[in-house]
Amino acid sequence: MENGSMDIGVLGMGVMGSNLAFNMADHGFQVAGWNRTDDMTEAAEKRNPPANFHAFYDLEKFIGSLKKPRRVFVMIAAGAPVDWAIDTLVPLLDKGDIILDGGNSFYEDTRRRHDMLAEKGICYFGVGVSGGEKGARKGPAIMPGGDRDAYESVRPILEGIAARAGDEPCCTYIGEDGAGHYVKMVHNGIEYADMQLIAETYLILKHVGGLSNKRISEIFHEWNGGELHSYLIGITADIFAEEDEKTGKALVDIIVDRAGQKGTGRWTSIEALTRGVDLSMISAACNARVLSNLTEERAHAGTVIAAPKASAETMDEEFIETVRRSLYTAKIVAYAQGFSLYRAAKEAFGWSLDFGKIASIFRAGCIIQAEFLQRITDAYEREPNLKNLMFDDFFLSSINRNEGSLRRIVRLGVQHGVPVPAFSAAMQYIDAFRSPQLGANLIQAQRDYFGAHTFERTDQAGSFHHTWQEHYEKCRGADKMTALNISAFFNRPHADRL
Repeated sequence: MENGSMDIGVLGMGVMGSNLAFNMADHGFQVAGWNRTDDMTEAAEKRNPPANFHAFYDLEKFIGSLKKPRRVFVMIAAGAPVDWAIDTLVPLLDKGDIILDGGNSFYEDTRRRHDMLAEKGICYFGVGVSGGEKGARKGPAIMPGGDRDAYESVRPILEGIAARAGDEPCCTYIGEDGAGHYVKMVHNGIEYADMQLIAETYLILKHVGGLSNKRISEIFHEWNGGELHSYLIGITADIFAEEDEKTGKALVDIIVDRAGQKGTGRWTSIEALTRGVDLSMISAACNARVLSNLTEERAHAGTVIAAPKASAETMDEEFIETVRRSLYTAKIVAYAQGFSLYRAAKEAFGWSLDFGKIASIFRAGCIIQAEFLQRITDAYEREPNLKNLMFDDFFLSSINRNEGSLRRIVRLGVQHGVPVPAFSAAMQYIDAFRSPQLGANLIQAQRDYFGAHTFERTDQAGSFHHTWQEHYEKCRGADKMTALNISAFFNRPHADRL
């Protein structure tokens, strides 16, 4: 092993870091691996790594082993650990060297680090990586953002290890500074919405339809053979077929009804508010996870808040098809919202985001991989400046054809007391998006009344302020009497009010 012979170094030998390093080695690259603590490096060595992987226990020797320009792929927890890694690496690097951050860093941190390192002549890439442990080892979806010219230095490695959809690698240059991590952030937000929709589909099938886990598994397996084909639908079919070895019960039924989150969905929701983009489905998914953690409060509420008494539904193939159509339609809305945020970010930051290409690299390797994504790529190829995915002819016809199914599922959820926040958000988004009247004229009148915030008129251009008259000021005395009468009414015994 000669000094300066390694193609790339991977800093961080946890599950993701070591698997990415092994993936690189599998593809013929000479890979150096180092971890802040020796035990993680030792664990990686014991996993029978490929011959092209070389473990280091000294940071300076690790850096010295790399070809120039040196390429260091940092695969550690986001936040302060990344800043520590940068501070540790910079004294050992030269101008033109490249640091790649493959964790789920917040895009604003990536932009800050990019600009700071640019002043030192060091290139910094924020690299979104999706696919989990298996994806890292066998081929993830990769979203690199940074200097375009420097991308050619890392492109062979990143595109070489990426998953493939057909003949195409699921990796492409995303855009400048924080664009890669931004795209990964929104990808995760869409993932939140997708998972929540599937969870609500399960609740409808089980608690409205009364279907068994075995039947639900069969349904998801059947759906995975059609237009809903995706990684998440496939693993859901597997989950409902899984038995607990200890109890013999369905494993899903003995998992606590409480979901965690690491922050990317929340970041996406907050970012949407900042950019003025409606991401109600992703926000609904985040809120559902928050509420799931109130296990004690939910248990108590179940004993004191009355549940609706809904009539039984006929659970036949038509019902199952209605659920499927509803899921597909809501899925369209979730992606329409997510890509609307991409559009807003492109305008806000001047990034060279290619929406069709982004959808294309999601087709394999990542958690939201699905054949559905080819339809999104096709939509942006037809109209690169498409303002909303729902305006594409294919998606528009799907929504118009299936909207009734979505509305029925939302109605069933409400009638049976089954929470369907993501389905409801999808329906509300469609209704609001097509509505000529949202009540915003009244809200703006209120804002002008109490805060002189002005308003626009339908009959002439410009901003206007109105001096609003207090029409009921002269009736204040009568209002007081009315208020007293109302108060007296509600202070009477309940029986007397009937």
